[in-house]
Amino acid sequence: MPRIARFVRSDVPTIYHVISRTALPGFPIETAEKDYLLGLVRRLSKFYFVDILGFCIMSNHFHLVGRVYPENHPTDDEIRNRLESWFPEDKVITDQDIIRFRTRWTSLASFIKDIKQGFTRHYNQQHNRDGFFWGGRFKSLIVQDGRSLINLLAYVDLNPVRAGIVKRPEEYRWCSLGYHVLTDNRDNVLSLNLGMREWGEGNPSEMLQKYRQFLYETGAVDTGKGQPMDAKIVARERKKNFELKRFELFSFRARYFTDAGIMGSKEFVQEVFDQIKHLLRSKNERRFTPVSGIGGVYSMKSLKLR
Repeated sequence: MPRIARFVRSDVPTIYHVISRTALPGFPIETAEKDYLLGLVRRLSKFYFVDILGFCIMSNHFHLVGRVYPENHPTDDEIRNRLESWFPEDKVITDQDIIRFRTRWTSLASFIKDIKQGFTRHYNQQHNRDGFFWGGRFKSLIVQDGRSLINLLAYVDLNPVRAGIVKRPEEYRWCSLGYHVLTDNRDNVLSLNLGMREWGEGNPSEMLQKYRQFLYETGAVDTGKGQPMDAKIVARERKKNFELKRFELFSFRARYFTDAGIMGSKEFVQEVFDQIKHLLRSKNERRFTPVSGIGGVYSMKSLKLR
């Protein structure tokens, strides 16, 4: 049976949550491998027309949240400038090069392919092996900016806490909050558009602190999947000028952030569904499900989509 085509919007900037898992047993992505994979994301994001909003590299999989821009977004000069860094100095850049890389550098599939293939080559060289490293096709979910995005970013950054690896997400340097805090967002890899503007927050100097507060409050909620943040840690943070009203509880089920095909307001889900419904084999009417614990956010579940 042929695979369902990936949900992609090619005419407007679109946020995607990508998940890819290793095909190898155990936990093969160790410290050095995590550093290399993060370095690949950092280097490639300088060429691709994508804003990196969040990430988390675990020992057997990674999450990446990014806004991918359509082909009509970059100018020819922007592409040419990036090609001058990409190609050797004596390379003559042609109009065909600009056309080819315009398509490539605005493609989610090409971006993830370059990350995964680059990592596989490095891993195989380091471990004197051949063959696949990643297990099959990566998952991708279209996400609406705002409330859906900030809850998704919290879910991604809380992975190492839920897994019991660290007590605080910023202690884990291979997640986006850890990267912000521990490296001061080196090379400006991460965008500070954290989905908070619908709460009236647009000051970049305050966004990260408010996101951290939101993340701590979110992490304290026991979702029944993985470990919540230590309540004593959260309480201590509140006492240290941790002035934050509690946002809506984060008592959602994690599958909405991994197995849903589309997530956002009901109107957004309907809009995207109308654009991509021709890709689905089923003729049945799709039901949009409210995501538990996040008011106003809906999911179009497509649990067979991979």
